[in-house]
Amino acid sequence: MSYEDDESSECGSAGPSKLESYVFSCELSSKVPFYTFQGDEEEDLEHFLELRTVCLGEGAKEESNVVEVTAMNHQGKTISVPVANLHINCLPMVSLGEFELKAPVTIRLRSGTGPVTVSGLHLIASDELASDLSDEEEELDEEIVPTKPAKKKQKL
Repeated sequence: MSYEDDESSECGSAGPSKLESYVFSCELSSKVPFYTFQGDEEEDLEHFLELRTVCLGEGAKEESNVVEVTAMNHQGKTISVPVANLHINCLPMVSLGEFELKAPVTIRLRSGTGPVTVSGLHLIASDELASDLSDEEEELDEEIVPTKPAKKKQKL
C-alpha cells in the first residue's frame, strides 16, 4: 500500500516534497519486548513513523501492558514516553490518531507480557525538487552533442 502526496510541508522541507506511506506493524511480547524502527541511510530521504493503534492480541492476560516510545524531541535529546496502558478487561485498544515521530524510534513493552500489536504508517519523504533537477541534468548531459564551428565564406 502506498500513498503519494505531491506537496507536503509537514516533514520540514522548504520546497515541494514527495511523501510515500506504507503500512507498519510490530508485535511486542515478553519474548520480543521492543522494536526499533530505523529508516534507510539515504541522504535525500527522511523516515517517519506515524503510530495509529496499540491493541492487545489474542491470549493477553489480565494485567496492565504499558507501551513506551523512545524518540528524539525538538532539542535533539532522546526521551521516553508511555503512550498506552492496556488491560484486557477495560481498555484492550487505544487509537493514537496520527502520532508522528522521526526515525529512529524504539517501541517497548515496559510492563506486561502482551502480546501487543502496534500499527500505523511508515512515511518516507524525499525532496522532489532536488530529484527532479538531477533527472533534468542527466537528460541534458545525454542530449548535448558537440557541434563544429561554421565555415566562413570567402569574399570573391
